[in-house]
Amino acid sequence: MSEEIPLIVEDEDHELPEAVVSARKHQISIVWFVPLIAVLIGGWLVYKTLSEKGPTISISFKSAEGLEAGKTKIKYKDVELGQVTEIRLTPDLSRVLVTAELVKEAKEFLSANTRFWIVRARVAAGQVSGLGTLFSGAYIGLDPGNPGLPGTQFVGLETPPVVTTDLPGSHYILHASPLGSLDIGAPVYFRQIKVGQVIAYELQPDGEAVTIKIFINDPIDKLVYQNTRFWNASGLDFAVDAGGIRVNTESLVTILIGGIAFDTPANLEPGGLAEDGENFQLYESRERIFDKTYTDKTRWLLHFEGSIRGLTVGSPVEFRGIPVGQVLDINMEYDAAKKVFLIPVLIEIEQERIKVVGEMQDSDRKWQNDYLVEQGLRAQLKTGSLITGQLYVDLDFHPNAEPAQINWEGRYPQMPTVPTSIEEITTSLTHLLKKLEKLPIEQIGNDLRDTVQGAKRLVNSAELQEALAALNQALNQAQQFAATLNEVITPELRSAVANLSTTLKHTRKLAQNFDQTVVPELDATLKEARATLSAIKVSVSKDSPLYYELMRVLKELTGAARSIRLMADYLERNPDALIYGKGKRR
Repeated sequence: MSEEIPLIVEDEDHELPEAVVSARKHQISIVWFVPLIAVLIGGWLVYKTLSEKGPTISISFKSAEGLEAGKTKIKYKDVELGQVTEIRLTPDLSRVLVTAELVKEAKEFLSANTRFWIVRARVAAGQVSGLGTLFSGAYIGLDPGNPGLPGTQFVGLETPPVVTTDLPGSHYILHASPLGSLDIGAPVYFRQIKVGQVIAYELQPDGEAVTIKIFINDPIDKLVYQNTRFWNASGLDFAVDAGGIRVNTESLVTILIGGIAFDTPANLEPGGLAEDGENFQLYESRERIFDKTYTDKTRWLLHFEGSIRGLTVGSPVEFRGIPVGQVLDINMEYDAAKKVFLIPVLIEIEQERIKVVGEMQDSDRKWQNDYLVEQGLRAQLKTGSLITGQLYVDLDFHPNAEPAQINWEGRYPQMPTVPTSIEEITTSLTHLLKKLEKLPIEQIGNDLRDTVQGAKRLVNSAELQEALAALNQALNQAQQFAATLNEVITPELRSAVANLSTTLKHTRKLAQNFDQTVVPELDATLKEARATLSAIKVSVSKDSPLYYELMRVLKELTGAARSIRLMADYLERNPDALIYGKGKRR
């Protein structure tokens, strides 16, 4: 059964009521706040990210060995300051460009002077560094450097810096001819204590020397003065003197990798404190730091004809054992006119080594040098060491040298020279041998042999033996005569001496008893004794008649002996002369 719907009939007399509708207020839905809050949070995050983001930099290296984007860190004193975000090659493929983002705080000290390098395990200058990277991996080290202009592009160092900017101390620059065994990181010593190290070196543009940069720690850098001397302490330093052989070294490290030492010589005033970056000369050894620096130098040319083996550039020039200069250059020339080879040696004389007493003008030097050469001043090569054979140039006076003069023509004045002692001996021996070659040695030998044989025949001849026998007999007779004469004269001498002794005894006795009364008699007695002695002396002197008679008798005996010998010789040759007489024949 269907439900019936009542029919509503409106009455025309009654109006229908109108519905009362109230005005409703429009409100934003809370749903709309969600995206707004999200936008605000996103903006705040963006702002925070941008405000806390550090600078982005690029560093170029030769190689990216050990580096990895998103992992490799940038550290300073082992504190992370950034991270590598990208690694790519440069357009020319010559280097690697590393992009990294740093923390906000890095912007305060980042400048064009900031240095970057890759920290990895290294062994250099006797030191091992970066062993921790074997486990954690390589990272990029950072040194803020001195304040400067801001920068975002850098060229990385291939080796870590030896000294960072936060280390107190001073830098100095040394100049040396050879670098030797020095290397970056080589130690610097003061009184055999390590106080610094070599931080860099480079060849000067002209190629004449090497510039070495060193760093000395504080407070030892306050001991570096303007007159401080630096020397190369690499290896061993041998010295041979009157005390024997001495071997010095700063440490075992300097033997292996080299090193530098410094000190202020006691014979020099220290001067003012050296400033940071001041220049010094690097001497070859400790002994050389005591050499004085001379500016007044003159150059001379020497010509030698003999061998100069053992003379080298740098050999000393001495005057009576005192160094006055050195050898600068050695060459060889050929004189076509004289057809001889000459060896010109250029030497340098340090004039300030010779102190001049009194006043002498520069214009007087030429006259003084000419005068010294006239007096015999010459240059000569001498041996400095018999073991090594090293030569040196010796300046000294040779009075017997041939006259010579200084040749002032040419670029350098030429000083005359004399041969070495060995050359003089060799020349003398050569001349002697040439003279000996000219002598008739064979003829002289034959003549000498004939002379010896003749002398031998004469000595062994019977005539000489007989003559010697006759002479011996004559001498025996003379000896007998002298003995007889002595027997005759000796008693008289003995009697005179006895009388003299008796007289002296009486005189002494009289002098003791009658000193005051018999003085005149004593004088007379002494005079008589003196006269007696004089007579005896006259009797036996060479000018005395007795001596003359004795010599006459000896001469007569000698003549008699000679006559007897002649007669014996004649009778030996002519025995019939005893019957017929001399000069007669039967």
